[in-house]
Amino acid sequence: MPEFKLPDVGEGLTEAEIVTWKVKVGDVIEINDVVVEIETAKSLVELPSPYAGEVTALLVPEGETVPVGTPIIRVGADEAAPAAGGAPAPQPGASSGTPAPEMEIDLSNPAASGGGEGESLVGRNKADRGPTRRARHGAGAAAANRQAQAAFEPGAAPPVEEETDEEPVPARSVVDRSLVEEVAQQPSRDQASTRALAKPPVRKLAKDLGVDLSTLTGSGPQGSITRDDVQAATTQAEEVAQRPSRSHQSTTGERETREPVKGVRKMMAQAMSQSAFTSPHVTEWVTVDVTATMQLVERLKERRELREVKVSPLLVLARAVLLAMRRTPEINSFWDDAAQEVVYKHYVNLGIAAATPRGLVVPNVKDADSLSLVELASELGELTATARQGRTQPADMAEGTFTITNVGVFGVDAGTPIINPGESAILCFGAINKRPWVDETTGEVVARDVTTLALSFDHRHIDGEKGSRFLADVAGLLQDPASALLF
Repeated sequence: MPEFKLPDVGEGLTEAEIVTWKVKVGDVIEINDVVVEIETAKSLVELPSPYAGEVTALLVPEGETVPVGTPIIRVGADEAAPAAGGAPAPQPGASSGTPAPEMEIDLSNPAASGGGEGESLVGRNKADRGPTRRARHGAGAAAANRQAQAAFEPGAAPPVEEETDEEPVPARSVVDRSLVEEVAQQPSRDQASTRALAKPPVRKLAKDLGVDLSTLTGSGPQGSITRDDVQAATTQAEEVAQRPSRSHQSTTGERETREPVKGVRKMMAQAMSQSAFTSPHVTEWVTVDVTATMQLVERLKERRELREVKVSPLLVLARAVLLAMRRTPEINSFWDDAAQEVVYKHYVNLGIAAATPRGLVVPNVKDADSLSLVELASELGELTATARQGRTQPADMAEGTFTITNVGVFGVDAGTPIINPGESAILCFGAINKRPWVDETTGEVVARDVTTLALSFDHRHIDGEKGSRFLADVAGLLQDPASALLF
């Protein structure tokens, strides 16, 4: 039967997690039917089946991470497949419990696997493979169980060959005689406890509390053990158990739990580590009055062209970034360390960092610099909605050139963001709050909408002058959106 192997759905994918099976054993599927949802190092991806027929086995359980090329599902040929492939059809009167004759499947012939259209699908494998049999269970396992059960029946153990004065060993088990002698020579815990000098009530208290009387030193008359001695030993044991230990690791999971790092979080950790230790980061900050931007946002919301899309300060910031890049193209470049070259991008794939239940993802708007304000608003709305649903595809996160991370939605003023690999700068957008602000015209202190921007850039090819100019241009556009006419 054909086996669908886990394909490489993105460049360089090595493994993926099986998140949700969309089918179950016994379902009949067609070519291109979605059979499973997987999580790669970048996003959730739905895989279509390159085969048609009945699902005979799900080879990987949900939640398990497997490498690319691992068989994940087995699909049997449908009724039309034998006629197309030349294999004989099953007899109508054949019993369902009788094994079908073995049948070789030519995987190079699409019809033999149940559908020729699957030849162009991702994950199609042409490797020659002999007929696959499922492991049989029943007769062998039952025989093994009967043998194991017989070994524990009375009289099944070999008889004792010689008689001694020692107590006989039960026939149910075979015991090493030397071990019996060694144990017999050692006093048991109960015997040691009886040698301790203590009254019966004290012995009962020690038994209830699990205290070994032989380990205590009595404080009573003639060295006898008292109730206070037993209770003191119990208190001391509890204090030792509750004492924090740095090397202690709870096995019950009550004090700490462990969660494997995989999928999107694993990719993010690797990317951030690579960027932090390869690109010399510089971060600059600016606090800006964005009252005019907030007023512009309210006016834009009333425009008929923008009523169907979300208009927010992020939209104005994105537009300001695209305009400011015209004066500082180095921000939209990339340091090629292998070639020792600076690669200037003549397009802008604007990434927007989005927090999802599975980790942080950075999808990007392709060719954002060529979009109008209305088109940019539509793309940003669709991009963020897809990311929150966890449906962002790997292609949507590839080839980004600049990123905006909006920490203001969490009420955070700003931060020092880490540059995404393959880019040279990232802008952090802080929360917009009412703050006292000195009016430059009148000198009066007034309440204004204020935010903080933080720009991190690669200092290998972006010096302080270029980074500062870009940040100042973005801040100027937010402070006075009408100045966009000058760009």
